[in-house]
Amino acid sequence: EDHEAFRQTVRTFLSKEVEPHYEQWEKDGITSRDAWLAAGRQGLLGLAVPEEYGGGGTEDFRYAVVLAEEFTRAGAAGLAVGLHNDVIGPYLTSLATEEQKRRWLPGFCSGEKISAIAMTEPGAGSDLQGIRTTAEDKGDHWVLNGSKTFISNGILADLVIVVAKTTPEGGAKGLSLLVVERGMEGFERGRNLDKIGQKAQDTAELFFNDVKVPKENLLGELNGAFVHLMTNLAQERMTIAVSAIAAAEHVLEFTTEYVKEREAFGRPLARLQHIRFEIAEMATECAVTRSFLDRCIEDHTKGELDAVHASMAKWWATELQKRVADRCLQLHGGYGYM
Repeated sequence: EDHEAFRQTVRTFLSKEVEPHYEQWEKDGITSRDAWLAAGRQGLLGLAVPEEYGGGGTEDFRYAVVLAEEFTRAGAAGLAVGLHNDVIGPYLTSLATEEQKRRWLPGFCSGEKISAIAMTEPGAGSDLQGIRTTAEDKGDHWVLNGSKTFISNGILADLVIVVAKTTPEGGAKGLSLLVVERGMEGFERGRNLDKIGQKAQDTAELFFNDVKVPKENLLGELNGAFVHLMTNLAQERMTIAVSAIAAAEHVLEFTTEYVKEREAFGRPLARLQHIRFEIAEMATECAVTRSFLDRCIEDHTKGELDAVHASMAKWWATELQKRVADRCLQLHGGYGYM
């Protein structure tokens, strides 16, 4: 009952604060900071952050699942609340010192400090061993140099967790996480990248030119980034899987309504046996996938989800999302391209 009450809260927020503006955000290539502040006021940011720092104080992942499902149903991927809460949030709550938590988490929860993680580089992609961004130890600070690309929330971000090489000869084991804050000298943002979809989600190039990062902004262990990055992968994968099944279910739902209303050859499309087979097959695949994901969500809520099943869930659900989207597009005929 608590989860469903929260679902109604999320739907109300989306109808008031997101859906009326979303078409404009898609055109602008970025969402409004006001929407982030509204999400903070509504208690949608920092669900798992302890209450003493302004968060929701719940470790129940099912609240994050509800949030992902409803944002997906609304087609509102641009307001990257899931990235903020489920991907970046755990780094701050599990790795930050007490001083860092008090400095960053209240703004993280209020929407005043939008977050991003900068790992991918133009020449290395997501290959950690190929990362070239360096941070040189200068005693009381680091000097950060390098560039990142495809960074979600890159334009709006106030806190950027940067993966940098702190021990040149260490390979993947010589990487550390440094938090770069808006306004630091030498930190510049490049283009807001134009993409084929999710256009309201600002995705940017970031440049670091002799950026002085205080030693107090080291997040986690020195040279410990590889382990830190691997620790949260199960939850990151589950967040993507949940969004994928929610998308597949929603597309199937409105396509089912469409074929009941659309007439061809003098009767509704839904009366044609082939169409009924198509709908039945997709409904079956969605139901089976939902069952598997529910089990994974339950395991993750208990802290028992392993990397294998999280990976299975992400791969299977996203492949299903593509198949359902394509098959439903065909069932809309020419209107599918409109």
